[in-house]
Amino acid sequence: MRQRLLSALAAIAALGAFGASAFHATAQNGGNAGLTHQRMLDADNQPGQWGSYSRTYDEQRYSPLTQINDSNVQRLGLAWYDDLDTYRAVQGTPLVIDGTLYNVTIFNVVTAYDAKTGKKLWTFDPKVGKEWARLACCGPSARGIAAWGNKIYIGALDGRLIAVDKDTGKEAWTQQTFPPGYEYSITGAPRVYDGKVIIGNGGADYGSRGFVTAWDAETGKKLWKFYIVPTDPAKGPDGEASDSAMKIAAPTWHGKFWEAGGGGNAWDSFAYDPKLNLVYIATGNGSPHMWHFRSEGKGDNLFLCSMVAVDATSGQYKWHYQMVPEEDWDYTCTQPIVLADIKIKGQVRKVAMQAPKNGFFYVIDRTNGKLISGDNYVSVNTWASHVDAKTGRPVLQPGAHNTTTPHLMSPSWMAAHSWQPMSYSPKTGLVYWPAQEQGSVYARAADGKYQYAKGRNNTGQDYTSHPDLRKKLMAEAVATEKAYLIAWNPATRKEAWRVPYDNPGSGGVLTTAGNLLVQATVNKTIAIYSADKGKKLWEMNVDQGGHAGAITYMIDGVQYIAINAGWNGSPAYNLTRNGPFKYATAKLLVFKLDAKGVTLPPMKAETEEAWLPTERVPTETFRRGAELFTSNGCNRCHGDNAVGGIRDLRKMGKAAHDQFLDIVLNGARAEKGMPGFGSALTEAQAKDIHGYLITRAQEDW
Repeated sequence: MRQRLLSALAAIAALGAFGASAFHATAQNGGNAGLTHQRMLDADNQPGQWGSYSRTYDEQRYSPLTQINDSNVQRLGLAWYDDLDTYRAVQGTPLVIDGTLYNVTIFNVVTAYDAKTGKKLWTFDPKVGKEWARLACCGPSARGIAAWGNKIYIGALDGRLIAVDKDTGKEAWTQQTFPPGYEYSITGAPRVYDGKVIIGNGGADYGSRGFVTAWDAETGKKLWKFYIVPTDPAKGPDGEASDSAMKIAAPTWHGKFWEAGGGGNAWDSFAYDPKLNLVYIATGNGSPHMWHFRSEGKGDNLFLCSMVAVDATSGQYKWHYQMVPEEDWDYTCTQPIVLADIKIKGQVRKVAMQAPKNGFFYVIDRTNGKLISGDNYVSVNTWASHVDAKTGRPVLQPGAHNTTTPHLMSPSWMAAHSWQPMSYSPKTGLVYWPAQEQGSVYARAADGKYQYAKGRNNTGQDYTSHPDLRKKLMAEAVATEKAYLIAWNPATRKEAWRVPYDNPGSGGVLTTAGNLLVQATVNKTIAIYSADKGKKLWEMNVDQGGHAGAITYMIDGVQYIAINAGWNGSPAYNLTRNGPFKYATAKLLVFKLDAKGVTLPPMKAETEEAWLPTERVPTETFRRGAELFTSNGCNRCHGDNAVGGIRDLRKMGKAAHDQFLDIVLNGARAEKGMPGFGSALTEAQAKDIHGYLITRAQEDW
């Protein structure tokens, strides 16, 4: 009897062990458990998953997987790929949950794949209007999606937050996150924190008041809303979670700042500490850009260009740290926030780290918002000498603020580091990101010359005065352009190593416990470096640059690396110095060890020789065209002063000149990434822009 009882207990124990093992296998390889808060907390115990934008709540973009490592990465091969059939930027980070890979491409189209084979399981198209290619600041790209339970969440360009069934792609619910008709868009990835979907928006360039909202992941019910900047005090409190914070922010603003929205939009980065129950929000630039017009040149303008911590449950303000008081340079601080526990001067500190546009790397105590360190990682000599350790404020250089006299700013609006994903490796103790040095000529418009224009890029700048000085400054900006991949030690406050690139435009990074760092490069390759030393270990030409960050996952004991290679719009001055920057269609690429037999198709051959018109353009046409070129955001893809960019418009072929109005107004080359601006420009205005570009070509070529 006793023996039978012991045998029965042993059988039950074995069954329990088998059940636990079977559950783990199911969770790893195709089960239907979906993401939960506990699974996210235990992410390192299920390293085969990639359940959120940066894998974990802390946004470290680090994987514990080691099957692919620095000793065998040379055996890496292409396992499968999907041609995404677009020349536009594909910036999304895929997710991999229970054996299914979920990817998002332009206009928020989401596809689910068998993550092992690449077989398509379903596709959901939210049918975002094609006009949003122009209405969104930088085209119809989407940087990611989110998951929770049995749902996938899409932050659509047009402001919809859409939940779809993760197994079928069928829509479950939809909420409109911002009012239609206002100057907003969504390009950033949603996050889900313990059942709450967090989403921000863009639009400060066009004139909007930034805010962040939280929604119940199951029902779509709005939970809280946090405004980033105040509004007309005559309207009274908003009745939202941010009301107490607006009492702090309002005294730092002056004039009728609310008429152009104020800005501050949180268009990309968030992080979450579940133990502190805090959501960290990275906030954006002012609207309009020029402080003189936005706030009469007075006040810090909270919470522009800041890190703001709010209670995850209620959205209530907890603390803030402002990187750029008196924001006057389009220095958005929406770049990735990475959380870690780091030993600094013998003490383990809970930190939030960020390398924003302004060229300083910040280490902040994430419990209270106090500055631990702030050190420049690029040259910042035209903006600030250093960050004052006591006040936490940047010490501005004389002449840093914009006047009507042109001056060179570096960093500039093109950013010392933009949104491209950053990574922290707890194994090396280093932080990694793509950095660049790109100056830009700044000069505010004279009083009476700037007026807010709905739907236009409201910089408040002047683009034509002092032409000889501008030409000299632009030459300096072009000559000093640099780019590199940087590794930084946040404990010692020093650069560990760097990898130089010929041009800005390389993508975000992933690090792994296998001592690997993965990056899509401006050289149209996927490159892998050793995380400790920066030694190049492997590289593959893919005929495409890339901005997105890679992921890695494991299925049936096999590790994969996946990345979207889809490049479009990096405004590098010298990118086309040696000829056109040609590239293939965007692709989702998936690699594994010893993969063979899968090859990419050759890039389509295209030739269009530069052609220089001889007609003389009137000075007034040139001036109007210069203003329209920037106010409509053309410089974001084609470079300041039409220098460089993804396509150098000074070197257009005859066909492009002949079809210019059809291209600009009607979107005749929309498949190449150039949307039509017919709803924003008249034919006369398009002709002015053409005249400006003809003159620029004549001046330089």
